[in-house]
Amino acid sequence: MRREFTGRHMLFTMLGFFGMVIAVNLTMAVFATRSFSGTVVDNGYVASQHYNRWLAEARAQRDLGWHVATALDADRHLELTVGGRDGPVSGAEARAEARHPLGRLADTQFGFAALGDGRYRSLEPLPDGRWNVHFDIRRGADRMRLIESIGG
Repeated sequence: MRREFTGRHMLFTMLGFFGMVIAVNLTMAVFATRSFSGTVVDNGYVASQHYNRWLAEARAQRDLGWHVATALDADRHLELTVGGRDGPVSGAEARAEARHPLGRLADTQFGFAALGDGRYRSLEPLPDGRWNVHFDIRRGADRMRLIESIGG
């Protein structure tokens, strides 16, 4: 025996559908606001005043011709291999700052020891999890900065 589709059935169908849409939207909004502050720079005007300098630094970095390979060893130490047009870049000073992508854990600073042939290893291990690591490599007046997502 078939039942007749009434206005009451339509009301419950519409309430169920829109109730589900609203519940999913609220859930996603809560996750979004708890995981990202929305701040890229604290003051857009001040950041815009440095734009041309940042472009010049990027051109100078590109003109160095350095290339960097990053890795994480079995003990979670960061490893860098820095090469240039003429071979390995030795005699550089490397530093890094690991920042948690969601800002839930404190930033961690790293120093590096030179291993020779343009290879460098962090003095401390990287904490568990995924990190955005900001590298700063300098040799004399030459400087290279890069950001890598490492870990997992």
